[in-house]
Amino acid sequence: MPQTQQAQKILVTGATGTVGRQVVTELLARGHAVRALTRDLAKADFPAGVEVVPGDLTDPGSLVPALEGVTGVHLITFGGAYFAPLETGPRILELARAAGVRRVTVLHGGEATPLEQAVRAADGIDWTVLMPVEFMGNALEWADGIVTAGEVREPFVSRLSAMVHEGDIGAVAAVALTEEGHGSQEYVITGPELLTVGDKVATIAAARGREISLVELSEEEAVAQWRAAGHPEDVIGFLLEAYGNTPEVGRTVADTVEKVTGRPARTFRQWAEEHADTFRAG
Repeated sequence: MPQTQQAQKILVTGATGTVGRQVVTELLARGHAVRALTRDLAKADFPAGVEVVPGDLTDPGSLVPALEGVTGVHLITFGGAYFAPLETGPRILELARAAGVRRVTVLHGGEATPLEQAVRAADGIDWTVLMPVEFMGNALEWADGIVTAGEVREPFVSRLSAMVHEGDIGAVAAVALTEEGHGSQEYVITGPELLTVGDKVATIAAARGREISLVELSEEEAVAQWRAAGHPEDVIGFLLEAYGNTPEVGRTVADTVEKVTGRPARTFRQWAEEHADTFRAG
């Protein structure tokens, strides 16, 4: 941590989630104090030194103790039993402002959710919207097929993705929550390269030390596979659109990670090497 930067205490909501855990990790690495909010204390297996507190974003009053003494808050836009879009944003931001919170990051929910709108409208708080593209961790969905059959079965195998390492999302959040100059910013967060499905499969194969076959599915075969996996119809529709007609933002490399953190974005090769054991037979 630069000598001019003082340690701060940051509240991370959704702390047991994929991105939330990375925000916690990055803040700790930068020498800051972390208070992790969770609805389920049983899942709160955080490193020593993390202060774990109960709370629920659907019940803003439960956040009052958690907000005491923090300078920044990382927010998610969904909550409750079925991860519905949160409608409590205005009250959460009101309580945060009253508690002296100076900076807020919010993980973009794929659309203009009510909580994100409340964050953007907040007075007296520097806000940053984090807009990551496809997570590298999505490749973990292939692990069973790779381990049991040595293959990946996917449609649209030539599609391009600028997929991002989840740790880099956490790193951008940590900087925005603790340093000046990131207020009123929307940060599209990507990896450093464009990858086809074949590129990803080859990278995982190299990391695990064994070849993997890539089987291209038709749309009909893909839909049948997703239904068999238990995906609801709205999710299947989203996947068909996202994979068959990937938005430009998802297939365009942005230099956000390097600009914000001062280091290059992590590659898919790095991610694959970190998770190589997951793709090897036990």
